[in-house]
Amino acid sequence: MIARLTGVLLEKGEDTAIVDVNGVGYLVHLSAATLLALPARGERVGLRTITHVREDALDLFGFATEEEEDVFRALVHVKGVGPRAAQNILSGIEPRDLAQAVAQGDVARLTKVPGVGKKTAERLVVELKDKLLALARAAGPGRSPARGGPLDQLQVALVNLGYKPAQAEQVAESLRDRAEGRGLDELLREALKAMRG
Repeated sequence: MIARLTGVLLEKGEDTAIVDVNGVGYLVHLSAATLLALPARGERVGLRTITHVREDALDLFGFATEEEEDVFRALVHVKGVGPRAAQNILSGIEPRDLAQAVAQGDVARLTKVPGVGKKTAERLVVELKDKLLALARAAGPGRSPARGGPLDQLQVALVNLGYKPAQAEQVAESLRDRAEGRGLDELLREALKAMRG
């Protein structure tokens, strides 16, 4: 089992990166949030990793933080949520925000995460409530909305749709003065319209 990689960042993809560790290039699957946290190509990088073994594949999933790794581990134990689905969920919501939504039973908030329907959201609440309680308490009600706010969620959603992080950041910034009180769906529609010209 590979639990950590430290090496040189060779490439960044839409949801993957290749890390060179002493001449061996490891393909690591990443959430949009971890992808945004990576340094520039050619620089040193350290990632926490989980090795996922199937009959036909051996995949590495990487994380910038221990929190994200812990939530990923919890998510993959939910019925019907595999590693790719867990990664997609973490691309649409920060770990602490997810923990808070689960702890509060906020199904409506969870269904706003791309790829999470009502049944999956309800399953997350039932199966993860106790497991994510400590993280939800750490998030606390007075947590700053700077990260995980609508514009950060918009950036993550755009990267998840295949846009480059720099493009996503630029369009999110252009919508900053019009973002107040608007939901992610509305902002995403406007952002996609702007990006398509």
